[in-house]
Amino acid sequence: MSLLVGPFVHCGLCAKLLVIWLSFAGVTCTGTEHAATATQPAAFSDLLPHFLVEPEDEFIVKNKPVMLTCRSTPATQIYFKCNGEWVHQDDHLIVRTVDPATALPVMEVTIEITRQQVEKIFGLDEYWCQCVAWSTTGTQKSQKAYIRIAYLRKNFEQEPQAKEVAMDQEVSLRCHPPEGVPQPEVEWQRNEDVIDPQSDPNFFITADYNLVIKKARLADTGNYTCVAKNIVARRKSNSATVLIYVDGGWSEWSKWSPCGADCAMWRSRECTQPSPGTGGKDCQGLDLQSLNCTSEQCPQTVSGAEDVALYVGMVAVALCLTLLLIIVVLVYRRKKAGLDADVADSSILTTGFQPMGIKPSKPENSHLLTIQPDLTTTTTSYQGTLRARHDATGKFSMTNGPLLDPLPKGSHTLHNGKLNSDPADFVSRLSAQSYFKTLSHDVANTSYGTFNFLGGRLTIPNTGISLLIPPEAIPRGKIYEIYLTVQKKEDLRLPLAGCQTLLSPVVSCGPPGVVLSRPVILSMDQCSDTCLDNWAIRLKKQNYEGAWEDVLLMGEELASDPYYCQLEAETCQLFSEQLGTFALVGESLHMGAAKRLRLVLFSDAYCSTLEYNIRVYCMDDTQDVFKEVMQMERQLGGRLIDEPHILLFKDSYHNLRLSIHDMPQAHWRSKLLAGYQEIPFYHIWNGSQRYLHCTFTLERLSLGTCELTCQLCVWQVEGEGQSFSLDFNIAKDARAVNSEFLLVDTSATALAGPSAFQIPYLIRQKICSSLDAPCPKGADWRMLAQRLKLERHMSFFASKASPTSAILDLWEVQHFHGGNINQLAAVMADIGKQEAMIFLVSDGEC
Repeated sequence: MSLLVGPFVHCGLCAKLLVIWLSFAGVTCTGTEHAATATQPAAFSDLLPHFLVEPEDEFIVKNKPVMLTCRSTPATQIYFKCNGEWVHQDDHLIVRTVDPATALPVMEVTIEITRQQVEKIFGLDEYWCQCVAWSTTGTQKSQKAYIRIAYLRKNFEQEPQAKEVAMDQEVSLRCHPPEGVPQPEVEWQRNEDVIDPQSDPNFFITADYNLVIKKARLADTGNYTCVAKNIVARRKSNSATVLIYVDGGWSEWSKWSPCGADCAMWRSRECTQPSPGTGGKDCQGLDLQSLNCTSEQCPQTVSGAEDVALYVGMVAVALCLTLLLIIVVLVYRRKKAGLDADVADSSILTTGFQPMGIKPSKPENSHLLTIQPDLTTTTTSYQGTLRARHDATGKFSMTNGPLLDPLPKGSHTLHNGKLNSDPADFVSRLSAQSYFKTLSHDVANTSYGTFNFLGGRLTIPNTGISLLIPPEAIPRGKIYEIYLTVQKKEDLRLPLAGCQTLLSPVVSCGPPGVVLSRPVILSMDQCSDTCLDNWAIRLKKQNYEGAWEDVLLMGEELASDPYYCQLEAETCQLFSEQLGTFALVGESLHMGAAKRLRLVLFSDAYCSTLEYNIRVYCMDDTQDVFKEVMQMERQLGGRLIDEPHILLFKDSYHNLRLSIHDMPQAHWRSKLLAGYQEIPFYHIWNGSQRYLHCTFTLERLSLGTCELTCQLCVWQVEGEGQSFSLDFNIAKDARAVNSEFLLVDTSATALAGPSAFQIPYLIRQKICSSLDAPCPKGADWRMLAQRLKLERHMSFFASKASPTSAILDLWEVQHFHGGNINQLAAVMADIGKQEAMIFLVSDGEC
């Protein structure tokens, strides 16, 4: 900042400035007598300047400079002084006018203050400025204006916590906003709606920003969020769920009934004042009272022939009804045994049921089950067709004919729940249908199976993609042939515009249109940085015409939606009541949004020439893309030369650069003409290719040179970077592509029935019946969700008919490979449910 050495006042100078001002005002001074006729007040020479406008405190938002203004009259000159130093006169913007009412000169001066000027003394002292005005009589100083850099931290110092409160009780939610300048304002939201204490006096916001609900009402149940905002930004805390429950109350006793034939009268009351709600306690005590009548009040009856005949007739009718009931039960059981003979045997609740011809492995915790399988039952055979008993048109709600051709007639034998079939035959039959012609024909990335009401699981190995079909998701009496496949991006027209980018593989499960009683769970990888403040993440679904539709916006899910998505650090679980083709698409809200890229290095496994190639792959950090690259390199004979690295690639419009350095010049040289290679930003962010790669061609000066040491750098311009330190022997070091970086999944691609789940079917039913009912002390499904760290999905679970079942479905998805059923038993015991003891059976009892 330019500084003035300092204005000075001298008698002669003041006289000259006065003459200049008089000329400016249009007054000609030719003598003393003419001065007296000027329009100026006679006492002008005695006036000190006074300020009409003084500089005010200002805040610098981001990099936007602020303007300080000072206006004074009568003033011959005005200068600003900032932090004790004069601002250079060239930095002043001066405007001179005349006050028409007083004819006094008015002078206005403006200066600009930038963020860089304030940051020079940031932390040492506050930056301040004031203006000094001169007149012919003297000087005056304005008030000081303080200039501060505005900001608002991201993290709340204290966030509201979830609470369960009885109706009519007081609720207090605490909130301490993030540090900020200027001090942030705080408002509260309930279910995204702003709370206004003026319109609803039941709410009160204290001076330290806490929210008080004076008298809890049922309508106050919801998700409460503390919002802090200032001129820089707006921050939201994590939502806290407030549950208002109602304890039941008895109504008044009814009047006593007349004395009955049993010489007793009774009266009743109901638990309706109020009725228990949202987990409140039921009424304690009896709802029915009886009292013996006195002998005079008892009705007198005389036994006779008519009474005997009546009793005989009643006995005869009862016998007939009993016989009829027995016949109906026998007929029903015979029909049901014939209907389900193709899918279940007497031990179906404790043995595997797999559609693929793969022997199920012995469960790790099989000794924990109290319901023991029938070890003598090893094979169940059924001669006939699986489809003959079911109408194909009733299986799928579509009008264009059957989705799949029926299985060929003949005999199918089920051994321990396995159905042997050819995946290639299934894919060819599926692709023959008009709707499925666009599906991938890649058998290696397709899984299918046949399922009934016991549910099951489909998995595409080494892709992180699976489909869980919970028990009872398929209606009883129905058998569905379901597939799961991953699509290639280049085969689909997934529209991406502006800042949108694909965050997950494109996954198809179907057939679409099947009727489901409960949501299935589709699991797949995703590559965002999971900071929802940076993203607007949408779930897209392809309709029957092939167009893509937005069906869900993360963070704005409704309980009535047929979809719900749980986003984790590297994966997402999609609850869906419909099958179809899905993909996650993210739209960055600002340049801080980043997606994870996996960087993988390959080279030639064998090199007999002077040239040696190093290939650097840049791909979305999802297992399906990594699997495709590994399979392609296996065919090329490539090998991994270093561990994969993760790079956060930001939406900053900057390209990705790759370079190689520090090679021993005596033995190696690079054939790259430029200093680096570059991948355009839009090829990575909006491109249709699943992976991109650059090749560095090196040349060794002698065939005897086998040791290679160098640094290979990958970085985003003005962003994050990764460096590979390479030191290996190109002739000896060989790391197979199916090493520990590609975990080979040898489990079955399709599991049906109990073998697909950690929790046995009957035990699962016991847990659900025990925890679904609200418990006054909270020992129900809500505590189970908290113990399993799933409380952020509490509103979704509460919207389901069986919240416990939805929680167990999600637990099955997250713990299929490494789940320990004993840990779940420990959680049940911690909740205080005796049913948890069914897990804890010693080896000697099994």
